[in-house]
Amino acid sequence: MYVDNISTTGFRNLSLEGVKFSAGTNILHGNNAQGKTNILEAIYFCALGRSLRADNNRELVRFGGDSAHVRVDVYRDYSFIIDAHIQVNGSKTAKTFAIDRMAVKNTRELFGRLMVVLFSPEDLRLIKSGPAERRRFMDMEICQLSPVYYSDLRDYYRGLRQRNQLLKLLKRDRNQLDSLPIWDQQLMASGRKIIKTRAAFVAKICDIAKEIHSRITDGKEVLSLTYQPNVQDVDNYAERLARSHERDIVSGTTSVGIHKDDVLFMINDIPARNFGSQGQQRTAALSAKLAEIEIMRSSVNTTPVLLLDDVLSELDGNRQKFLLTQIMDLQTIITCTGLEDVLAKGMSDANIMLVKDGEIF
Repeated sequence: MYVDNISTTGFRNLSLEGVKFSAGTNILHGNNAQGKTNILEAIYFCALGRSLRADNNRELVRFGGDSAHVRVDVYRDYSFIIDAHIQVNGSKTAKTFAIDRMAVKNTRELFGRLMVVLFSPEDLRLIKSGPAERRRFMDMEICQLSPVYYSDLRDYYRGLRQRNQLLKLLKRDRNQLDSLPIWDQQLMASGRKIIKTRAAFVAKICDIAKEIHSRITDGKEVLSLTYQPNVQDVDNYAERLARSHERDIVSGTTSVGIHKDDVLFMINDIPARNFGSQGQQRTAALSAKLAEIEIMRSSVNTTPVLLLDDVLSELDGNRQKFLLTQIMDLQTIITCTGLEDVLAKGMSDANIMLVKDGEIF
């Protein structure tokens, strides 16, 4: 699988028209704030229907504009086109997608069409960051492999918002207290399925990441990943929610559920987040990201597009070399500021493009 070319109108600062990519390695270089990461974000948006960085899709539209369009031509045994549109109308922003000019009715229809793995400096802090980053790591990967999982997540978080709204109301007026068990059931219906899917995913990625980590460290370190669900026993889910009612009403928020899950990274049986060195944490994160690629390769019998956002500068020589040897068969799009440093890694045959003021030269 690879991105053949991309065109954009009004997407952040980009003005791209039919920019063609190589099926191998592509290097986007240039000074900071020229639009290199925006190009990766445009591809990511077409793959997953969401932004890399923005909390609101309005931020994806060029300042002063009211619309944005991204077109990505993809090859995966056959050619197809993904179009993404963002329309701003006053305080409201709408996004729509199409595949081969056929409207996508639900975002879940995007998942699995253009598969990407993003690797950025923030991902190297996956272990050191809070649980939210590790939940995002699970969710973005699983969604691409299982559109049904996306639906379960959407249902869960929709129910969570409704339950939290009710909790805030009950804090002032308890007349609707009988409604709370109804939302408990809503959360449990999707939450149980999410727990099961996450547990299976972490078990699978643990096996692969463990083997990769051993190779990076010459067998000196043993990496393990353990899923830590907030609800350890799904048969006890209802009781946990019921016991939390009073506490949740006081706080106005739901304290039990999959939105509190985490993944524990251990190196040689020691928690990597608390006791691992920066180098160990980055190696563990690299192992997990490379395991993502292997899971996609084995699950859907295709290779994803790898997006490396200025990540080589964050890795030492050994980790750089290992990463580059593992991605030889992938389409890779790399952003960097120092072109000479990247070419020194043996990429002289790459497709090299200069990014300046949102354009490619």
